[in-house]
Amino acid sequence: MKRCCMMEKQIATCSECSDYPTCGIIRNFFAKKGYKYKKYRESLEFIRAHGYPAFISATQTWTRAYGALK
Repeated sequence: MKRCCMMEKQIATCSECSDYPTCGIIRNFFAKKGYKYKKYRESLEFIRAHGYPAFISATQTWTRAYGALK
């Protein structure tokens, strides 16, 4: 994903990509088992809906790589 976003498309995250809804790379990533993959998807969806400033604000109390989003 890093190669696709940052090197090829020159965007910060998959949340900015117009191919996000149909991207095979991100679909395969989210198909993995584990709670953290659900949380990563939730974060990207939050960024798409509310933007980076709102996401950064929401993460200020997190103590790990993921947490609650309102």
